[in-house]
Amino acid sequence: MSLLGIAPVIPVVVIDDLEAAVPLARALVAGGLPVIEVTLRTVHALKAIQRIAAEVPEAVIGAGTIRTHGDVLASVEAGAKFLVSPGSTPTLLDAMEASGVPFLPGVATASEVMALAERGLTEMKFFPAEAAGGLPYLKSLGGPLPDVRFCPTGGIKLSTAPDYLALPNVGCVGGTWLTPADALATGDYSRIEKLAAEAAALR
Repeated sequence: MSLLGIAPVIPVVVIDDLEAAVPLARALVAGGLPVIEVTLRTVHALKAIQRIAAEVPEAVIGAGTIRTHGDVLASVEAGAKFLVSPGSTPTLLDAMEASGVPFLPGVATASEVMALAERGLTEMKFFPAEAAGGLPYLKSLGGPLPDVRFCPTGGIKLSTAPDYLALPNVGCVGGTWLTPADALATGDYSRIEKLAAEAAALR
């Protein structure tokens, strides 16, 4: 399964309130964004993945901020259908490859991209996108590395996402703007669904 062609935007979600996990996922799916990355940055992340996997079957739920072999095992056991890492090391890549689920390894330099390409990997996360060079950098990578496609994440907004998606080596973008803190705090899932619908219309 290629993660880059399902939807134009992958929501990057931080779950602070476990009870918000399922209604949040349902709102994103209803808005047209079924691929959801829950980051392993809170104590509730793995349980959130487990609940979404069980209660929102139409969602393609994944785990982000994968850093260790233990993260890989725990995420897959919780029901994650894909993995995303902020960076890449040989040990982590071995673990993700052995997991049996699709994954987007993180890269920020041409050398990192080439190292992953040597392993036969052609789909990667470009992170942190804006801080690492943004649009000009990704455009430059397209010349010498035309067979590699990216999901840039980090600092991207609704207003800048179309420019990224216009690049031939970008399959989708990751974004946190779809789940604003105030909407989560008040349970305003209709607003989140509307933001998802705006993002889904970018393709």
